Amino acid sequence: MKKTNLIKSLTVVFLAFGGIAYAAERGSKGTQTAKAVFAGGCFWSVERFFDKVDGVISTVSGFTGGTKKNPTYEQVVAGGTGHTEAVQATYDPKKVSYEKLLEVFWRNIDPLTPNGQFCDFGEQYRTAIFYNDETQKGLADRSKKTLQGRFKKPIVTQIVAASEFYPAEDYHQDFHLKSPLRYERYRIACGRDQQLEKIWGAGRK
Repeated sequence: MKKTNLIKSLTVVFLAFGGIAYAAERGSKGTQTAKAVFAGGCFWSVERFFDKVDGVISTVSGFTGGTKKNPTYEQVVAGGTGHTEAVQATYDPKKVSYEKLLEVFWRNIDPLTPNGQFCDFGEQYRTAIFYNDETQKGLADRSKKTLQGRFKKPIVTQIVAASEFYPAEDYHQDFHLKSPLRYERYRIACGRDQQLEKIWGAGRK
């Protein structure tokens, strides 16, 4: 084979494989995603109910809303950091809307109790929606106003701008999957499901 033809052949092969690699990279990044951050008491439970939503790609348990940088779980649960346990959900807006995530969030929390959820108490367990832009803020405000009409007591869930989100330690991630028996014992002892039915009714989901 002549040198010129060899160079041309190698160029074609390189471009072919290069094109495939580029297409794969573009395909892997082709899905546009968005993030939503919610605090609804113990992040084990919040992560669990968002994991069940079709269109939610991943969830991360962590801390946000406070001032201490890189807090540990022990520091947050002890109080004084200003942080609350929260979950950051990455989702595909083409499969699930932010409005749907808000609906799932509300129906799985007690929005009437300040600084606490079920058996967990303290500002680190307060409920909050951390919006990432004005669109999320508007939708959150609207949903809260709509829901207020069904309650005599005020909804105390905060709607605040998102701030630095700090992932919790690895053993907290996917806790309901890693330690299902321990999680279920906690959930039952906490009375979360019974309280949710009192607030939202048996058909809340």
